[in-house]
Amino acid sequence: MPSHQALKILIVDDEPLARSRLRELLADIAVQMTSEVVGEAANGLAALEFLRDNLVDVVLADIRMPGMDGIELASHLGRLPVPPAVIFTTAYDNYAVQAFDLNAVDYLLKPVRAQRLLAALQKLPAAHANPDLLAGIGLSVRGAGRTHLSCQERGRLLLVPLSEVLYFKADLKYVTARTVEREYLLDEALTHLESEFVERFIRLHRAVLVAKTALAGFEKAAGDDADAHGWALLRGVPEKLPVSRRQWAAAKALVKNA
Repeated sequence: MPSHQALKILIVDDEPLARSRLRELLADIAVQMTSEVVGEAANGLAALEFLRDNLVDVVLADIRMPGMDGIELASHLGRLPVPPAVIFTTAYDNYAVQAFDLNAVDYLLKPVRAQRLLAALQKLPAAHANPDLLAGIGLSVRGAGRTHLSCQERGRLLLVPLSEVLYFKADLKYVTARTVEREYLLDEALTHLESEFVERFIRLHRAVLVAKTALAGFEKAAGDDADAHGWALLRGVPEKLPVSRRQWAAAKALVKNA
């Protein structure tokens, strides 16, 4: 990036004083690195809302935040049409600092020092997050997977709350996520979703995962039905999902024991 072009920065931290501190540091290094703070957000959800309509070069993001943390925020940023780089700022050093020793993402411990921030910004624009790494770190930070899924629709990033997803169904290279209101097309692998959300979803069929809380009952398939051994009935939607012979007993037991 040419030195005369100011970096556009979004600061994401749930602590106002921490955001103010970063603004001060950026002012301190303005001679070496010209920047403009174009926005602030108190968590990942607010940051993504801002980024729907605003382009930035880099996001300075805390890790532990309510609503959506910095790790999950970074995992969604890669789906934006023009993804910004991410630099994490955190008070915790137990998230495997060496895992962030990449050109993609830097990792600054609070209290952040001006020269350390400058060094991180000077790595740009080479910084781009590694989604697989972020997913793994997210599990260690939260003890669970993402709270939201993301997809592109008509050039805009949509967030899908995981708590609203009734089922995932694979079709060719895409996966459909179904909520009560509508369907979303995800660029995700069903096997990855299954491993990340194993506590929330159960596999019914080679192409179907269903939320355990969405199961309402089952019915046996007709003898000539080659698609399924049986069908799962869902709460809130009229669709029936195929259940394979292998998964039939485990799925029925789940409803019986609920």
